[in-house]
Amino acid sequence: MVSLGQLKEEKKRIGSKIVDDTTKNVYGPKTTLWTTEKNLFYNKKTYYAVDTSINDYHRWTHVQRVNNFYTDLGNVGTAMNPIFYTFSSSIGVTAGFNVYNPFYESVEPKYFDTKSPYTRMLIIWGGHGRSMTKVEFSRNINPRWNFGFNFRPILADRQLLRQKGVRQTTSYYYDLYTTFRTPNEKYFLLANYRRLRHRVAESGGVAQQQGEPYINLFAVEASQTLASAKSEDLRNGIHLFHQYKVGNALQLYHIADKGKQSNKFFDVTSTEPKDFYDSIAVKSDSVSDNTSLSVFQNELGIKGNAAFLFYSFYYKQRSYDYRNQRLNEVNLTISPKSTEYYVGGRIAFQIDSVSELSGSAEYLLDKNYKIDADLKTPWLDASLKSYLSRPGLMQNAYSGGYDFWNNSFSDVLANSLSGFLKVKLGPLFISPGATFSTFSNYIFFRESPPVSPSTQRVLPFQSKGNQTIFSPELRLTLNFLKHFYLRPHAIYTSFIRNDDDAFRIPQLFINTQLAYEGMIFKGNLQVQIGIDAHWKSAYEALGYDPAIQQFYNQNSTIAPSFLLADVFLNGKMKRGRFFIKYHNLVQAFTQSGYLTATPNYTGQRNIMDFGFELLLFD
Repeated sequence: MVSLGQLKEEKKRIGSKIVDDTTKNVYGPKTTLWTTEKNLFYNKKTYYAVDTSINDYHRWTHVQRVNNFYTDLGNVGTAMNPIFYTFSSSIGVTAGFNVYNPFYESVEPKYFDTKSPYTRMLIIWGGHGRSMTKVEFSRNINPRWNFGFNFRPILADRQLLRQKGVRQTTSYYYDLYTTFRTPNEKYFLLANYRRLRHRVAESGGVAQQQGEPYINLFAVEASQTLASAKSEDLRNGIHLFHQYKVGNALQLYHIADKGKQSNKFFDVTSTEPKDFYDSIAVKSDSVSDNTSLSVFQNELGIKGNAAFLFYSFYYKQRSYDYRNQRLNEVNLTISPKSTEYYVGGRIAFQIDSVSELSGSAEYLLDKNYKIDADLKTPWLDASLKSYLSRPGLMQNAYSGGYDFWNNSFSDVLANSLSGFLKVKLGPLFISPGATFSTFSNYIFFRESPPVSPSTQRVLPFQSKGNQTIFSPELRLTLNFLKHFYLRPHAIYTSFIRNDDDAFRIPQLFINTQLAYEGMIFKGNLQVQIGIDAHWKSAYEALGYDPAIQQFYNQNSTIAPSFLLADVFLNGKMKRGRFFIKYHNLVQAFTQSGYLTATPNYTGQRNIMDFGFELLLFD
């Protein structure tokens, strides 16, 4: 028989044990795992711990996050354009407005399996009123059901004749997502809703008088050209992926997408320079253009695993509705509303634990197609792409306050073959390789001399010739003196054929980083301290037309080469990360700025940026 004193002592001992458990730091990055929809689709049970690495943590702008492979208009959130050709994810019709794609397409939700509520908060204070915030939250409601959201605003003051609080970029992105699986794991569901409203006050570049010295572009008192122009990209989409597992070798699945992209441009004509725009198609005191594309897509298919082989086959139906308030549908050369029908398949062969050969093929029931193949091994990465794609709807038919055209462009053929060796020689990692690309019926915007003052200069154009590009490339990583790393990356571009002068790419493109990586203060602080450098050779870079949100080939300005160097310190203490970066070190000494590779648009001046992040797991 247990006495009253023994019972009290037992309760006291149990209570003490509970307190001890809760004071322990049980949850953390290793108990909060995430994966991608691609992994889930391919039945890969590959989950990753929450990223706490500090390497390259200072690269917070969208341009630097993609290793300078894009250019913008000199401020955070402005229009972006790839230096090198990028393949679209769709071979069917698209809206044709792409300059704000990175702000939507690069933030697709991750899907978590958490043992406790997980929160990530990143706050970045860039100099001169440039800021970005990322809030990420996820938690398991039960072991089979997860819910989360992301919220990512970008706020940036204009940089020319800056006035505090006068925004150039105001962008809000958020998403909500969930995953659910039944107890027997026969049924699995993944769904998300995403929305982006991205607004930019268009500067038009630096206001410059004819014959004014080039160096005056970078004067502190330089002002912008446009006073009232504004662009907006509004996107939202609902995505659903669910499957029923008959067995490992057979799953039935369905993917549904419903989304809309709306692009707007507004300007007060009387406040702008009379010779800035091509022409005035609509005579009024102000211009208000609105073009949208709505898409509803369903994909039905089967998939499964047989030993080391994954397969899937599907049928897809995609309906679209293209609208522009000024277009007369009767005279259009394209169908603004239609439905596309696809068949396709995917395959992946796991050669061993670290090597995989994968591929996919899709056929749009008419004549369009895309083929992708990838080989990944410890010593070689190779890929093949061949796309016959429909033109963008905007490139075929558009009407706005300053522009009008009605085309009937042919499908665009793009092919690419690339391969990269990977060799480890002691402290040296070397990866030489090359990309070979060919194009037919390539569509781009170009500037032509006006026939009269009222005619358009910037128009979409389809090349009747061919383009062939060969780009050898070299990546190196050298570890020396135990904690120092040198990481150069160089691309040389050679035009074997470039009919109609269609592509404008710098001949030489270089990124380099020199950094110290290790622990300091008796192991209490992990750091990466170094310098990033970017340089590309001078070339006839693309101009930008804000009225149609398009980059175009121009022939009047050479974008000069400029060494862009950033000094940075990235650090981590316990579960907190931070960075301090001094941007554009060269200008601090030379007092000379640089062009962003877009004529008349100056890059960010020398300035200090700071950011920090907290991770919470309870």
